[in-house]
Amino acid sequence: MPVIQSPLPGTFYRSSSPETPPFKADGDAVAVGDVIGLIEVMKSFHEVKSEIAGSAITFVIDNEEPVMAGAVLAELT
Repeated sequence: MPVIQSPLPGTFYRSSSPETPPFKADGDAVAVGDVIGLIEVMKSFHEVKSEIAGSAITFVIDNEEPVMAGAVLAELT
């Protein structure tokens, strides 16, 4: 199953702020280049963009969860 991995260690966020909807929800289609979340490293936010396309995304980690570089963030089908 294709996966999207964290490019950096930090905290994963599924939306740009608590008041905004997530970039992608479970079950959404994903195209190459779509932003699926943000990684916060020392108060700096980095977009996580998909390098693969899929008909449905399933997140395997929770919002605001700490991640290591290379950790699987989501699976695509």
